[in-house]
Amino acid sequence: MVSDRSLEVLRVIVQDYVASREPVGSKTIVDRHSFGVSAATIRNDMALLEEEELIVAPHTSSGRIPTDKGYRLFVDHLADLRPLSAAQRQAIETFLGQSADLDEVLARSVRLLSQLTHQVALVQYPSLSRAKVRHIELVPLSETRLLSVLITDAGRVEQRVIELPRPLEEQLLVRLRARLNAAVVGLTMSAAATALTDAADLAGEQPDLVSLVTLTLRDQVGANRQERLVMAGAANLVRTEEDFTGSIYPVLEAIEEQVVLLRLFGEMATDQHGVSVSIGRENAPFGLSETSVLTSGYSSQGGDLARLGVLGPTRMDYSNNMAAVRAVARYLSRLLE
Repeated sequence: MVSDRSLEVLRVIVQDYVASREPVGSKTIVDRHSFGVSAATIRNDMALLEEEELIVAPHTSSGRIPTDKGYRLFVDHLADLRPLSAAQRQAIETFLGQSADLDEVLARSVRLLSQLTHQVALVQYPSLSRAKVRHIELVPLSETRLLSVLITDAGRVEQRVIELPRPLEEQLLVRLRARLNAAVVGLTMSAAATALTDAADLAGEQPDLVSLVTLTLRDQVGANRQERLVMAGAANLVRTEEDFTGSIYPVLEAIEEQVVLLRLFGEMATDQHGVSVSIGRENAPFGLSETSVLTSGYSSQGGDLARLGVLGPTRMDYSNNMAAVRAVARYLSRLLE
């Protein structure tokens, strides 16, 4: 069993190592922190922590650094989620509030989260396979150019320009727009793909043009059904390269595999803070054994749940990063709703 004081020793070892990247010794702990005991007593606590595989000596006669198990204990029981400052909260509200649509708000979210945490930031698009069609619009740009707009209940706007071989009659365009909306509004993406085919029959009027429009809309529906991530801050990995053994390129290659990251997101359990944390060896099946991943869920207007978070070395400021991830996720949910 680890005593309460030993747990406090683990807390300061994690915090000091994250801040300095230098192994932490007993004398440093006594000098920097008010434990009210001797260095010898702290050394005994550290020996117990080492026996429990919570800390380890990277070199002979050096200080100690946390292990993956030590970070896990810290995150589960010792991390203090420091609230973001008023300035940080105002920055989130101002920066994200300027977004015009879902694409922009997600792009801004990862940029902001990367700046707040100095890690790679990731955001998953809302669960579009369950999203529903809110509206279809067909906008003439010229006699032979048409803008096709698909809007989902998750706030996603998908636009395509259709080049027509000849003009589409105005009255036919009006009827086609009404027919398409009547057929697919309120349907899921998968159901909409089938309904679009049936909605194309307008008594044989300009069938080639009608077919071109409906095929384009089906492509737009298909694009919305794909699960994908937006990423920002990959350069932060380079700045922390010393925290990885060997090269960071395997990590960069792994995070580019969006299917792998989406699977990892799906397997992460949410803790009492509303944040999911996967540390070090827990990420080995995904090729990310030297990284930690922190995520939190956000909801769209349709009630679908997706995740945003950060990825970086196991030596990271968990308290600050967990608070930032949770705060951005909560504001993103409010904005989308």
